[in-house]
Amino acid sequence: MKIGNLSIDKKKGFFLIAGPCVIEDYSTTFEIAQALRDITTDLDIPFIFKASYDKANRTSINSFRGPGIREGLKILETIRAELDIKVLSDVHSVEEVHLASEVLDILQIPAFLCRQTDLIVEAAGSGKPVNIKKGQFLAPWDVKNIIQKFISTGNHRVMITERGVQFGYNNLVVDFRGIGIMQQTGYPVVFDATHSVQLPGGSGSSSGGQREFAPILAKAAVSTGVDGLFIEVHKEPEKALCDGPNSLRLDEIQSLLITLKAIEKAVTS
Repeated sequence: MKIGNLSIDKKKGFFLIAGPCVIEDYSTTFEIAQALRDITTDLDIPFIFKASYDKANRTSINSFRGPGIREGLKILETIRAELDIKVLSDVHSVEEVHLASEVLDILQIPAFLCRQTDLIVEAAGSGKPVNIKKGQFLAPWDVKNIIQKFISTGNHRVMITERGVQFGYNNLVVDFRGIGIMQQTGYPVVFDATHSVQLPGGSGSSSGGQREFAPILAKAAVSTGVDGLFIEVHKEPEKALCDGPNSLRLDEIQSLLITLKAIEKAVTS
């Protein structure tokens, strides 16, 4: 898959989608994006910056959602231009797709909306690449139906992200067989290492998380031959306004990526 001058090619190694869960403000978002760009450039890892302009599925009505689509897209557009990077954010409705596709290089459909036919078709109709996050309620073989909806428009620029499966209450597990099953569709499969350690609603009015396990799962995913990784990153996860408990620290990312590249080299050599 080509996204402008960015090439997603498994033969060249995994690509990375990374950034904070939500846009908190311009300066914090820019600082994280710049650091990730520099790290991935040094390590020769194809990089897509992610940050949500709106988190429409927060646990509580009082939870921070972000600056909203218009202000959020302005911030992403500025960062995209200043840092010369590709940007990704969530779209939640058919009405958002047109405005978002004017700025974003890649649209993303959140896990809870992955079966919304009208949204999938509208996003595909934009002609943009789209990352669809597999719902926690779906089996890996169910994604073929999502893909069929998407490619019915003639757009084949789609990728699927695994982010764990609901296991009882407030817990997720990852079945790594799913990566291989989904790759049989012929489309790129991404592993979301940080949402997979989320504890949905586990803190009562917000989600909890176990970020200490995210690197372990990322290593396992790379060993399976996953096409890309998705990692939420924050300078100070303890102070993050969204998904802090499952986000990784920015200052830990470089060493993790070095390890992941070494694992990839070992399993492909």
